[in-house]
Amino acid sequence: MGKRSRLRKKEHQNNSKPGGRDNRDNAGWGAGYADIIKENKLFEAYYRELGLVPEGEFDQFMEAMREPLPATIRITGYKSHAKEILHCLKNKYFKEIQEVEIDGQKIEAPQPLSWYPDELAWHTNMSRKILRKSPLLEKFHQFLVSETESGNISRQEAVSMIPPLLMKIEPHHKILDLCAAPGSKTAQLIEMLHSDMDVPFPEGFVIANDVDNKRCYLLVHQAKRLNSPCIMVVNHDASCIPRLQIDTENGQKGTLFYDRVLCDVPCSGDGTMRKNIDVWKKWTTSNSLHLHGLQIRIAVRGVEQLAVGGRMVYSTCSLNPIEDEAVIATLLEKSEGALELADASVDLPGLKWMPGVTKWKLMTKEGQWYKDWSEVPANRHTQIRPTMFPPTDTEKLANMKLERCMRILPHHQNTGGFFVAVLVKKAPMPWNRTFPKRSSQDSPVGTPLPETVCVYSDSVLCSRPPPNKKMKRHGFKEDPFVFLTEDDPVFPPIDIDGITFTYFPKINVLTRTHEGKKRHLYMVSKELRNVMLNNSERMKVINTGVKVWSRNSDGEEFGCAFRLAQEGIYTLFPYIRSRMITVSVEDIKILLTQENPYLSKLEEDAHQQAKKIGMGSIVLKYQPDNSNPDGPQCPIELCGWRGKTSIRAFVPRNERFHYLRMLGVEVFREKQGQGPREEEEVKDEVKEGETENGNKDVSTKQELRGENQGDEHLKGDEREGGGEILTSP
Repeated sequence: MGKRSRLRKKEHQNNSKPGGRDNRDNAGWGAGYADIIKENKLFEAYYRELGLVPEGEFDQFMEAMREPLPATIRITGYKSHAKEILHCLKNKYFKEIQEVEIDGQKIEAPQPLSWYPDELAWHTNMSRKILRKSPLLEKFHQFLVSETESGNISRQEAVSMIPPLLMKIEPHHKILDLCAAPGSKTAQLIEMLHSDMDVPFPEGFVIANDVDNKRCYLLVHQAKRLNSPCIMVVNHDASCIPRLQIDTENGQKGTLFYDRVLCDVPCSGDGTMRKNIDVWKKWTTSNSLHLHGLQIRIAVRGVEQLAVGGRMVYSTCSLNPIEDEAVIATLLEKSEGALELADASVDLPGLKWMPGVTKWKLMTKEGQWYKDWSEVPANRHTQIRPTMFPPTDTEKLANMKLERCMRILPHHQNTGGFFVAVLVKKAPMPWNRTFPKRSSQDSPVGTPLPETVCVYSDSVLCSRPPPNKKMKRHGFKEDPFVFLTEDDPVFPPIDIDGITFTYFPKINVLTRTHEGKKRHLYMVSKELRNVMLNNSERMKVINTGVKVWSRNSDGEEFGCAFRLAQEGIYTLFPYIRSRMITVSVEDIKILLTQENPYLSKLEEDAHQQAKKIGMGSIVLKYQPDNSNPDGPQCPIELCGWRGKTSIRAFVPRNERFHYLRMLGVEVFREKQGQGPREEEEVKDEVKEGETENGNKDVSTKQELRGENQGDEHLKGDEREGGGEILTSP
């Protein structure tokens, strides 16, 4: 027997024993970790001694830490479909769930998070296992999967939703997310920028950074679901992320300062014990001691790049003061009054939290306690730093107002553990040699600043210029970003799509290739274009912009080499003045359930409109009918293609599911991963291969998913299919 066979046999035997895979699959919530004992004596002794938990509640605190974390979902609030999705959840799926019993136990109905605005966030005690395995909940699970992939729902831990809400984002804000992956908070920031869906290009943008190249691609996938031209993903060490240059309104070069900075730093994660069961086994006080310096360096770099008057939110999923109040106190002390802790107590009514502490002490992994730096022996000075202790000056400590920090304890609202603090920048940091200036619209533009690297020597903060080194690049070598010029030959044929180029910002269009045929065309906002053109050598950009056109193979023969991409419809729609067909609910049902229906299958009004339009890209537009309260109460715009005798909607599969549900069609994905079907079999579908749309080398199945051949050389974030990874149930 070979080595692999022996290993497989041993694994099978282990899985058949108590605690193995078979038993874990049959366990309840938290299945898969039955062999991990949820106990850590050092953790319990440490937090009991610190007194962070109110008196008499410690047993409740530990009991909650051992309980599984409720599943939480957040509805994407900026999209016009948010109310439709909320209506669908409350009046269909949640009502059905209330009547479901699993193993004799009635399922608890989901509840809205009391502190999240507009009932857009919900939590439930249902486990993933129950959702996936129960036939009674299969449709609800598929709903969650496809709506998540379409960007209409995010599955995100409740406490993780707090920092973006406290940032008070406005559409013109320039935002830096320092440690962004995997991207759930970044998605919230993008939503807030697009609070007004009638504005295709908000003045603000989000630069989302992560040090891990592979995690950057998770971040790209999260951001792409929202189809925004105002997001850029970069790959840098957050503690020394480069300072960027931009062109100012007066034609001079200036330094980019951000209106908002999110500083969600790497941490020991002991607030995540309810979902990351491994933390129980691996937790030690050394974790916090090792991370403290990095957390300070990242936070310092954040406030250095923050504009005067701007807000930075610092957060961790750790309850440890060494990673929380100690970092905030260090920032406040070194800022010499330039920073102030904001009072966020009224910003999230309904959220239960504990005020920050002003006294704490430090414990080593051997159990040795130190109350003050003076008690630390010399042989510990490399591991334990003065900044880990509370300030000794009582007046200075009182002026810091550390009680304005917010610590969320798991047993208060059935959440994970979390810490968050909001800092406002009142003046330039004392070690910066020149002052950032503000423009009339809070645009953080000023004169160029020298690069600085912050170095801590005991309690002294100094600055010095960094060494001249070539920027290190790890991971994949990205294709270049190439902006088109206004006279690029690609634009005249696209005019066939009905774009009004009088107002359309052509110079915001870019591609990912210098040579050869352009496969896709993307768009970014004017402000992001400014950033990219001035900093190509300063930063490593992983991805940016939203896809607006895709190459239409062989379409050149009738004058249009590109077709509209559904991902970019929100961005392009305000500029489209022709080639639009107004459709009804029944028309959309036909277009989304039949692969290539004949024009005659549309209702008379839409049929007559289509007959007047030649071959090429079209926009299918639905307007709400106030006289029909059962129909969707929000507009719908779909990208399509007018063939010789047929018409097609180029909509990714999960989005088809989404729109059909909004129209009241019960859809489900078959086990083989086939496209959407009504409960009655859809009739009269065109046979595979009969596309009649000029895409001779694109199969019907590929067209249904929005895929083009030849994309296999692209990275996962660039492939067609709506930029989505289609997840099977």
